[in-house]
Amino acid sequence: MTVAITDVVLRDAHQSLFATRLRLDDMLPIAAQLDDVGYGSLECWGGATFDACIRFLGEDPWLRLRELKKAMPKTPLQMLLRGQNLLGYRHYADDVVERFVERAVKNGMDVFRVFDAMNDPRNMKPPCRRCAATAHTPRARSPTPPARRTPCRPGWI
Repeated sequence: MTVAITDVVLRDAHQSLFATRLRLDDMLPIAAQLDDVGYGSLECWGGATFDACIRFLGEDPWLRLRELKKAMPKTPLQMLLRGQNLLGYRHYADDVVERFVERAVKNGMDVFRVFDAMNDPRNMKPPCRRCAATAHTPRARSPTPPARRTPCRPGWI
C-alpha cells in the first residue's frame, strides 16, 4: 500500500494564519523545493484564495494557478472546491460549475477536493461529474455513513 501526503501550506496555512494574504511573489521562491518533496498533491488554490487575490491582493487568481503549475511541474496541484458554490458564497448553475472546472483544469489544476458546507451530497455532484469527465481526480469530503456512496466515487468516503 502506498500512502500519499497532501500538503496544504500554500492554501490553508496562510488562510488560517493571516487571512489568505500570501502573494504569489512570496510563494514562488519556495516552489521548487516543495516540488522536489514528492507530495501526492499540493493544495494551493480554492477556498478563499480566489476572492482574496481579487479583492485584497490585486492579483489574477488564474495567473497564480498557471505560475504555480510552471514552478511545480512534478507535483499534482489540488484545490478546495465548495461544491455548487465553487469559490463563491452562493450556488451557481450546473453549466457554470462545469465550465469553471474545465477552466481550472486548462489552467493547471489536477486534483479537486470537493465539499459542501451544508453537508448535502447533491451539491457535490456537478463538480464531481465534470472532474470525472475531464479525467481529473475528484475527492469528496462528506459526513456520509460508511454504508453510503459519495457523489464523487462510489464506495469512497
